[in-house]
This record gives sequence, C-alpha cells and structure tokens, in this order.
Amino acid sequence: MEILHSQTAVAGTDAFTTASNRPLANFHPNIWGSSFLLHDFPETDGARKAQEESIEKLKEELRKELKELRMNRDYMGQVRMVDAIQRLGIAYHFELEIDQALQNVFETFDDFCIHNDDDMHAIALSFRLLRQNGYKVSSKIFEKFMDDGEFKVPPDHDIYSVMSMLEFYEATHLRFHDEDVLEYGFVSVKNYLERMPPNFSIPALAEQVDHALNGYSNRRGLPRLEGRFYLDNYAQQASHHQGLLRLAKLDFNWLQSSHKREASELYRWWKGLDVESKLPYIRDRMVETYFWILGIYFEPKYAVARKILSKVQAMASILDDTYDAYGIYEELKILTEAIERWDISSLDQLPEYMQLIYKALLELFREIENEEVIRQAGSYRIAYGKEAVKELARNYFEEIKWREEKYTPTTDEYMKLATKSCGYISLIIISFLGIDGDLAKREAFDWVLSQPDMVKATLIICRLTDDMVGHEFDRKRDHIPSAVECYMKEHNVAKGTAVDKFNVQIEDAWKDLNQGLLRPTAIPAPLLQRIFNFARIIEVIYKKGDWYTNVGPEMQSYIRQLLLDPVPE
Repeated sequence: MEILHSQTAVAGTDAFTTASNRPLANFHPNIWGSSFLLHDFPETDGARKAQEESIEKLKEELRKELKELRMNRDYMGQVRMVDAIQRLGIAYHFELEIDQALQNVFETFDDFCIHNDDDMHAIALSFRLLRQNGYKVSSKIFEKFMDDGEFKVPPDHDIYSVMSMLEFYEATHLRFHDEDVLEYGFVSVKNYLERMPPNFSIPALAEQVDHALNGYSNRRGLPRLEGRFYLDNYAQQASHHQGLLRLAKLDFNWLQSSHKREASELYRWWKGLDVESKLPYIRDRMVETYFWILGIYFEPKYAVARKILSKVQAMASILDDTYDAYGIYEELKILTEAIERWDISSLDQLPEYMQLIYKALLELFREIENEEVIRQAGSYRIAYGKEAVKELARNYFEEIKWREEKYTPTTDEYMKLATKSCGYISLIIISFLGIDGDLAKREAFDWVLSQPDMVKATLIICRLTDDMVGHEFDRKRDHIPSAVECYMKEHNVAKGTAVDKFNVQIEDAWKDLNQGLLRPTAIPAPLLQRIFNFARIIEVIYKKGDWYTNVGPEMQSYIRQLLLDPVPE
C-alpha cells in the first residue's frame, strides 16, 4: 500500500519500506560497524605524559634553532625550516616563531631575488611560503622566465630542474586574478612534470610530483592529510631534519590518539540517536563527518569547536537527507515551520520520524548553550547558531518547492539559492561558535553573513564541485536539476561545456580565496583559515567523486590514516 501524503501515514512502522512516492536515494549503510564504539585506548596516563614531555623537549630545541637562524639572518635556513614545519603539520606549535622568521624573510625577499635571480627553486619556494602566509609579494619576479608569452621550462628532467618546476607548480596555486605569468606557467609546468621519466632517480621527489599532479596540491589539500603524506616523504629525503621528523611523528600519534577519543565520543552520541533503525533513509556517516571537521581544524585548542561543529553538521546531514531523499512536501512544510518556531511545543505537530530529528536538534543546542566558551562569549552566539540552522531549513524547503513544480531555474537563479542550500554559510557560522571569544567576536559573524568575496568563493567551490560529481546520481530519482542540468538547458550545450565553464569559475573562486587571506585581513586570520579549510575539504572529498555519499576505498584509506593507523616511530 502506498503511503499517503499525510502526517499520520508516515508515523507507522512501515513508513520506510512502502514509500513508493518518496525520492529515496538508497544510500549504502555505515561501513564502520562498531569499530569506533569498541575502540580501546591502550596508552596509560603515564605513557601519554612521557610522550608529551618528549614533544615539549623537542619543541624547545627547535624553537631555539629557528631563533638562531633568524638572529643570524640565514635566509634560506629560515625558509627551509619554516616550510618543513608547516608541511609536516606541526606549525601550530611554533606560531610566534614562524611569524618572526617570515617577517625577516619578507623584509629581505626582494634583495634575495635580485642576487639570486637564476635560482628558480629558491625564489619559487620563498614566494609560495610568503604568499601562503598572507604576505604581499609580486609574481612579477617570474616574468624573467617568460619568452614571447610562453613560460620557459628546462629541456631536461635533471634533479634541480624537477625540484624547481615542482616548487613553481605549487606556487601557481596561490595565484590571483590577472596574474598571467602564473596562469601560463601553471599550464607549461604541469605539462613538463607530466613528461617526467618514470624511472626518475630520486624516488622521494618523484613521489612528490605524482602527489601534486594526481593527488592534491600543498595549497588545496587537507592539512592533516598532507602532513601525513609529507611525513613519510620527508623521511626519505637525504637532507631531512632529525628533530623535526621526530617531533612530527610523536605529535601525529599524540594527536591521533586525541582524535580517536573524540571520534569515539561522537560515535556514541550518534548511536544513541538510533538513526540506523529509526531513520534508515539517511546517510549514516558520523565517522566521515568527523573526518570532514578535522579538515576544518585539527589543533587541540579547537576541541570544543570541533565537537560542536561535528554534531551540528551531523544533524544538518540528517536534515539534508530528510528534505532531499525522504520527506514529502506537506511534511517538510511542517518541519520547516517547526524549526522556525524553535519550540518543543511544536513536537506533536510533526510526523513520528521527524519528532526524533526535531527533539535531537533542540537538545543539541541546549547542550551547546552550556559550553563554557559559549557562556563566556555571550548569548548572541547561540542566536547566530539557531538562525544558521533556520536559514538552512528555509533554503532546503525552497528547493522542495522547485521539485514539486518540476521547475528548472536559470543557472544564476539556481546558484543564488543553491550556494545557500549547500549549507556552507550556516556551517561557517557554526564553526565559529566554539572558538575563543577574543577571536570570534560578533563582528566576525556579521562579516560572514554579509557574504564577502572570500565567503562567496567557498560557497561556489562547494556547490559546483558537488554538483559536477553528484548530478548523475541525483538524476536517478525525483530531484531538482543541478547546476550542470540548468546550464545545459539554458545554453543548449553538452555536459562537457558546462563542466568546463564551472571549472573556470572554481579556479576564479580559489583566486578570491588566495586574495582574501592577504594581510591585513578583514577578520582574524585564524577565522579566515577555517573558511579556507572549508574549501579544502571539498577539494578532497568531492574532487574525484562524492566520497561522503559513496565511501569508497580512497576515502576509507584517508580516514584510517588519520584516525586508526599510527605512524611508526
């Protein structure tokens, strides 16, 4: 018997198996079973304390070494050490020392380039390091390598040439608008690196080239995951710094242990909701959600913010699937209105399956409200958080109206709504809730809501990247058109043309992000870094497919690397 469009019909036990009029997506189940529930933590308090003491000792030694390089004004010594620290994922231990060293490098950068104008590797490394840390350095230093509008690449693939071209390739990912030398250079150098002989004599360098071309650039990859890759690669480099390598290994495993505990606690909370049996239509993805949030912030000081964002994003995923892959119009209208009222008295008006969602959402925000950082910052934070969820529900429901009407909007009309319904502006707001009040003040929340270029860029990357890999799956059921279908219909073109157009828009969005991180910043740099990291995690999870929806071997491997498999020390 087909379920009717009524409140009472969906409350029964057969709702999930006989809903032939529902836009079911048939997502695959949770792949992790009880592994995170049963996970044990073998290290004792004493062992963990000994690990922390070793970390502190190494940090102090390395701080002295970096200070000595700065005092001696050792330009390349500072550049190489800061680059290794950042790429190994341990920069959060040396924020002051890195800032002091880079200020020193920045002040002497122009002079260094004048006296070393033929050292492409050193110039490209310096340029990348300064620009990725917000310093204004001009790309005109590379114009000497242009000839008649073409970027000159070396004729051979000797070690120095490959090192230089790889470093320049990484630097091109920090380009701004109208930087032709980096635009043309990107294409030329990419072609050069792709022609590298398969039997190249330095395996560690060949591995870096392959990772940059077929994996992720240093600029766009997930910081924690890039650190894990570079840790293994750095160990193979003949010139590696033993102290840095030792600290990176100890710190990675210490952090992994902390993250395991957080993941286990979140998984227990999630299992307590009993979504597997009560909401079987949703994507059961708590572990993947936590991996996502580690991409936004992995550092210990963000533990509370990470917990808040993980839980809210998990609830947002439930809402997304309820609107997108189960609910019918009348039910979703009631749910949207209930979320707008945000009052437990609305519970009885909802279908039974929605009552679980609504109650869990309200209870979660009561929990958040009691966090110490929230109480100290002021009640305005909770108000911003609730409004973010309400806005998300409104936007989801606007899409449902399109679905009901079988409406295909223009591309501009679609993007105006879909960049909101992707959820990222709401999640950015939520990501600030648990951050220290001296950083995330009311003005920062208002700045995000004004949608400056940097925020718009992140929304565009999220929406278009998701649509390009997910639209074929969505077409198999009752679903609104994606950006791809909207553009194809509006301009009467093939899919490839639409994809090419969107890839250009995504690249332009990355340029906006790069420019948005330049000093002085509109809001504190650590907050901007969270926004930038939201774009990075999309690059990782959606570049090659929708790995959140379809958790394949690569995504599983990434999760295991960060949460389950320690680095051999």
